[in-house]
Amino acid sequence: MAAAHCNTRALSQFGARPNMRSLSTIRSIGLAMALAGLALLATSVSRAADIYDAAVAHAGRTPEDLKRDPLDHPAEILRLAGIKPGMQVGDFLAADGYYSELLSYIVGPKGHVLLINDPSFDRWSNNAWAGRIAHNRLPNVEHETVALNHIDIPDESLDAMLVVKVYHDLYWVDTNQNNWPKVDTPAVLDKIVKTLKPHGILLIVDHSTKPGAGNSQAGSLHRIEESFAQHDFESRGMKLIAKSDALRIASDPRTQISYKEPILGKTDRFVLVFRKGG
Repeated sequence: MAAAHCNTRALSQFGARPNMRSLSTIRSIGLAMALAGLALLATSVSRAADIYDAAVAHAGRTPEDLKRDPLDHPAEILRLAGIKPGMQVGDFLAADGYYSELLSYIVGPKGHVLLINDPSFDRWSNNAWAGRIAHNRLPNVEHETVALNHIDIPDESLDAMLVVKVYHDLYWVDTNQNNWPKVDTPAVLDKIVKTLKPHGILLIVDHSTKPGAGNSQAGSLHRIEESFAQHDFESRGMKLIAKSDALRIASDPRTQISYKEPILGKTDRFVLVFRKGG
C-alpha cells in the first residue's frame, strides 16, 4: 500500500502536474498574443482616427464652424465614409463649404476637393465659400457653380461624393422658380452616381421624416425618409455599406421645418454610406 501510495504521488508530480504547467504556459502565451494583437489593432484604429480628429482640430477654422462640430460630429461621419488622403472628393451643394474645408485637410496635397454649388446655394450662403478659399488658403479646394440639370463634372472622376442635408432639396418644387428652379431629380441623381469611380463612395446625411412619408415632405418640412433614400440609390447600383446613429435625436417629433426654430440644430438625421457597384 505504501508503494502504491508513493507511485501515485510520483505520477502526480512527474506526470499530471507538468502537463498542467504546459497547458497554463500555452494559455498564457495565447493570451499574450491576443493582447498584443488587440494593442496593434487599437494602434491602427487610433492612427486612422487621427486623420479625422486632426482635421477638426486644425488651426484657423472659423468660430462658426467650431459651433457646428458638436451638432454634426464631422470626424465620426467622415471616418465612417472612409475618406482618405489622395482622394478626389465632391462636396455637393456645399453652401459655405464647412465640409469642404475638413475634406481639404484629410485628402491632403495629393487630393482634391470640388466645392459644388448651384446659383441658389451660392446666393443663400452669401458666397461665404469665397472667403474660405481666398488667398489660396485651401489650395486643394476648387469651387464650381453648376446648373443642376446640366452638371458637367466628368463621369468616373471622383472617389467620393458628400451630399449632406441637401438630398431632400432635389425633390423640392418651389413655386418661385427664381428662388429654386425645377430640378430633373432622376437625372441629377443619375449624374451624381456617374461622377463616381467604380467602388466610389457616396455619403448621404439628411433630416428624417416620420416613417411612410417618403419624399412628400421634401418641400414643406425639408425632410425625407431614410428608407426612401436608401432605395433611391440602391436602385442606381449603389450598395449600402454603413450607417450611423451619431446624428440621431429621438426627441425630434419630425413634424417641424428642419431649418427653422424651434428645431433648428436639433433634428433627427440619418447617415448612409454607399459604394458604387457593391
